[in-house]
Amino acid sequence: MNDGLTARLKSPLSEPADFAEVLPLGWPQLAARDLAERPVYLADERVSLGDLFEIQGTPVGRIRFEGDLSAAVHFGVGLAEGEVTVDGDVGSQAGSGMSGGALVIEGNAGPRAGAAPPGFKRGMSGGELIVRGSAGVEAGASMRRGLLAIGRSAGERTGLGMIAGTVVVFGASGADTGLWSKRGSVVALGRITPPVTYRYACTYQPPHLRLQLGRLKARYGLPVQRRYLTGQYRRYSGDLAELAKGEILEWAAK
Repeated sequence: MNDGLTARLKSPLSEPADFAEVLPLGWPQLAARDLAERPVYLADERVSLGDLFEIQGTPVGRIRFEGDLSAAVHFGVGLAEGEVTVDGDVGSQAGSGMSGGALVIEGNAGPRAGAAPPGFKRGMSGGELIVRGSAGVEAGASMRRGLLAIGRSAGERTGLGMIAGTVVVFGASGADTGLWSKRGSVVALGRITPPVTYRYACTYQPPHLRLQLGRLKARYGLPVQRRYLTGQYRRYSGDLAELAKGEILEWAAK
């Protein structure tokens, strides 16, 4: 089986590196040598991806980045196709403005993962952003569509101003998660305190959630326990300061 491309970091990133132009539309068809020419910006210096990474393999719509990318910002911005995996941490605004494809971060993500890019009102409009570790503040802010799954804890204001889409948090959710949401769903499998502008609606077993969580386990190996599939959820409606068509689904531990 062909595993696609592999990009191995040659040496640690000593300063913030902007990856916004590395994975735009059309990257899955690029050979290793062509992808190596994509620009990365270190402060005011423009370098090529190949200056930083050793890139090998055959283009089949998948690429795996190996190395510590905690200093990488705008990684996967505007991703529209293919499957991208990072085997460690990633810096701020990973997956910002995604419209398709899958971005899997094996470690932690910095602030505003999957959120709206600076100067834009809408964040993710499609695709799947999987963070196996924790995510920083305002993950999924202004999401329009798509799926964001966070394997551990999520920072404050996760899902801020969501327009639609789904955020699943396996660990604790930070303060004001779901604040100013217009539509969309936040699924809280760990501790959460809904904003005061949300109101309790009911406790039930969402029929669609079992399928969604089952898929996350089957495709990405996320820690979906049987009790999450068979248990009930407390539904809170909000944000009442907006359209009040959003929801927080809190696992009821039953």
